[in-house]
Amino acid sequence: MILIQEYLSEQNESPFRQWFDGLDAQAAAIVTVAIGRLGDGNTSNVKPIGEGAAELRIDRGPGYRIYFGWDSKVLVILLGGGTKRRQQNDIQAALRRWRDYKRRKAGSKKG
Repeated sequence: MILIQEYLSEQNESPFRQWFDGLDAQAAAIVTVAIGRLGDGNTSNVKPIGEGAAELRIDRGPGYRIYFGWDSKVLVILLGGGTKRRQQNDIQAALRRWRDYKRRKAGSKKG
């Protein structure tokens, strides 16, 4: 079982939640099922995007994408979501969030 958590910015905001809350009911259901499968260990539609972050591809609708980072083998941090159309911009934003997450995590261990 993989624990799924949302990345929170320093302002305590979740970019993933903001994206998810904008989805219609059908899209939200599709995304929820995909995240559940990821939590069960199904990584068949996961593709690395670099730096320990990855993209979960959902081949439904406009090609939904969920961006996340692996924080050990049992913890996933949701960084954001999007569609195939905005993929490059979304990947860059996810990587910035992933770097921020790792930086803040490392800082909290030192204190």
